[in-house]
Amino acid sequence: MLDKALQQALRPALGRAGAVLVRLGVGADAVTLAGFVTGMAAALAIGGRQFVAGLALLLLSRLLDGLDGAVARASAPTDRGGFLDITLDFLFYAAIPLGFAFADPAANALPAAVLLASFIGTGSSFLAFAALAEKRGLTDTALPGKSLYFLGGLTEATETIAAFAAMCLWPAAFPALACGFAALCALTAALRIGWGWQRLRDGA
Repeated sequence: MLDKALQQALRPALGRAGAVLVRLGVGADAVTLAGFVTGMAAALAIGGRQFVAGLALLLLSRLLDGLDGAVARASAPTDRGGFLDITLDFLFYAAIPLGFAFADPAANALPAAVLLASFIGTGSSFLAFAALAEKRGLTDTALPGKSLYFLGGLTEATETIAAFAAMCLWPAAFPALACGFAALCALTAALRIGWGWQRLRDGA
C-alpha cells in the first residue's frame, strides 16, 4: 500500500547511489546477493535473540535491496537479475519469521507458521498474476520499470518491513504482531485473487 510513495521518495537518492556504484564497477547482482546475505544474517541474529542487531541487519538488507534496482537502472537491467532479486526477496521474507520461531519455539512457532502460511497467499497471488500479466502484455503503471508486474495490496514490502521492525523492537509481542499481520496478509491475498479474477477474465 505504501510502496509506491516510498519508492518515489527514495528514487532520487537511490539513483545517485546506484550511479556511484556503477562507476565503481559494482554490478546489480552483487548488490542483490549482498542484500540477501545480510538478510540471512538478520534472521540468524533474531534466532539467537539478538533482536537489535537483527533489526539493524534487516534494515541494511532492505537498503541493499533498493540499491540493486538503482544499479540495474543505471547500467543494464536483465531478466536474470530480476529473477534473482525476486527469488531471494521471498527467501528473506520467509527467514525472518523462522528466526523468531527459533528464538522462542514454545511461544513463537505457531504464530510464525501462521504468518508464513499467509505469506504463501500473498506471494502466490503476486507471482501468478505477474506471470499471466506478462503473457498478456500487461504493464504496471503504478511501479514502472520493474521486472515483474507488481500487484499491490494492504501488505506490500514497506508494511512487511515495518511489521518485522516492530517484532524486533518488541519481541515479546511477536505472537500478537505475527497473527495480526497474518490477518492483513490474508485479506491482501483475498483482494488480489478477486482483482486478478476480474482483470484476467476472457476478453479483458
